[in-house]
Amino acid sequence: MARMKFLCDADRCIDCNACVTACKNENEVPWGINRRRVVTINDGKPGERSVSMACMHCTDAPCAAVCPVTCIYPTEDGIVLHNKDLCIGCGYCFYACPFGAPQYPQVGNFGSRGKMDKCTYCAGGGGPEAPGSAAEFEKYGSDRFGQGKLPLCAEMCSTKSLLAGDGEIIAQIYKERVLKRGYGSGAWGWMTAYHDDIKV
Repeated sequence: MARMKFLCDADRCIDCNACVTACKNENEVPWGINRRRVVTINDGKPGERSVSMACMHCTDAPCAAVCPVTCIYPTEDGIVLHNKDLCIGCGYCFYACPFGAPQYPQVGNFGSRGKMDKCTYCAGGGGPEAPGSAAEFEKYGSDRFGQGKLPLCAEMCSTKSLLAGDGEIIAQIYKERVLKRGYGSGAWGWMTAYHDDIKV
């Protein structure tokens, strides 16, 4: 069975935010919530890189491990979904996630911020609503995955830096890109990490 994953190739990302806009429009995400965001590292300096970030649908998701009501769970396809009917809004998942994916829909005191929201891989939701129904869309967003489509954020990426799909296929695509760029076997190792100015 395929395990669905995201991968952002930082060498291709141009910080256009098309993925962010596509996600907000496709899922009608409320103002103030970004299920996907672009993070720029070393902004304005040599070596600047941008990375599109969202829920990475981890194989062993830390957000699911800490949820006291087990409303976050992986599907057979490896997509990590959440059930907003079970969520109590405690925020444990927010603190456990290394990518900051789960978010509160509102700003306010504890208990008034609502139930968590996160990327659903455009696979609808984890609640009892019928797949593809208007009720599911209103609560969780689009169910493109149920229609055999990839998440819109990846489809809208003009440079194809954001990849989505079977983790093994994505890994193969990224490997081919790295080899084509010329990094080859010299991509990793002591001399690459510490350059020629360090004597071994």
